[in-house]
Amino acid sequence: MKQIKVEDLVAGQKFDKPVYVDGDTLLVPENVVIREKDIERLKSWNIPYVETDGKTVTAKDEKKREEKAISGILGGNADQGAQKLYVQSVQKLSAVFDDIRQGRKVENNAIDEIVTKLVNAVRTKSEDIISLILQNHEEGDPMARSAVNCLILSVVVAQYLNFPNHHILNIALAALLHDIGMMRISENIVEKNGELSSEEIQQIQTHTLYTYRIITRELKYSDEIGKIALLHHERWDGKGYPKKLKEKQIPVMSRIISVVDAFEAMVRDRPYRNSMIGYTAMRQLLNDNSRRFDAEVLKIFIKAMGIYPVGSIVILNDGSIGRVEKIHSDAPLRPIIRLVVNARGKKLENDQAKTLDLLTEKEFFITRAVNPRDFGG
Repeated sequence: MKQIKVEDLVAGQKFDKPVYVDGDTLLVPENVVIREKDIERLKSWNIPYVETDGKTVTAKDEKKREEKAISGILGGNADQGAQKLYVQSVQKLSAVFDDIRQGRKVENNAIDEIVTKLVNAVRTKSEDIISLILQNHEEGDPMARSAVNCLILSVVVAQYLNFPNHHILNIALAALLHDIGMMRISENIVEKNGELSSEEIQQIQTHTLYTYRIITRELKYSDEIGKIALLHHERWDGKGYPKKLKEKQIPVMSRIISVVDAFEAMVRDRPYRNSMIGYTAMRQLLNDNSRRFDAEVLKIFIKAMGIYPVGSIVILNDGSIGRVEKIHSDAPLRPIIRLVVNARGKKLENDQAKTLDLLTEKEFFITRAVNPRDFGG
């Protein structure tokens, strides 16, 4: 083994083979960083050098290790029942949206069934159903996927606020149908990749009026549900549409859907850009400064979802990789992580995976969130 002077060690350095003291005493395993206190301890013991068969892991080496480790782990532990319900809900709503586009009569039973099952899923298996939002499933109409995601997120917030059951059902319906008026807008405009003209923007903005009419006249839902959906593009600063309402003139349920709709749009792939990871989308929302969103609703959304939403893939300070399983509303930066790759770069199977609560395991912290698809996942 080659010898490395202790005075040449740098905190944060790591090697691709174990590092030893006195030939057989392990200092750190492979791919585990050497900490400042490790170096200080060696110096206090008057140890002049350490030994290893490995070489220093460079940033390029670390990137390759991450690629190998992260590739393919997205969705690996998803609850099968939640996944099946999610996919079925998107497919059923896709059929409803197609009927609306074609001018066919829609039976409310199909919509009510989607709402009832998804609301129940959020209540009973919240983390499992939320994690699916970040996975960008490709089944069904993209607008139906977006609507299902918005329903899930809206119900999460409504539950956090302890809304009574009938209010939860109302916001769930409004969130599911909030963009249904888009079915009355030309597909050439809705699917346009380039910049919209002022006339095209005006046409897009009429979708809220169509939404209200479809909900209240064609689907025969209540005026309250129609108005919640109608006003979800109003802004806190009064510069929204269609009525230019501001602040608390906007119904609270519309304010909630406004926030979740923006988040969902950021984490979803679009024709003109790739999706953001959940952490980046949360940071974008935090930069709003009470222009678009009610700051109190935004604060509640982040408490309910966490800075690193459930399902996020994160890298910890020891180099291990995990999936966020549960959040602490009072400590959004320190969620519960299920490790999928350990500090040595070994992928952990389900029976080996370890759960790490960052709220109690203070020596660990998240260094960054990653998008598995950037690594071929």
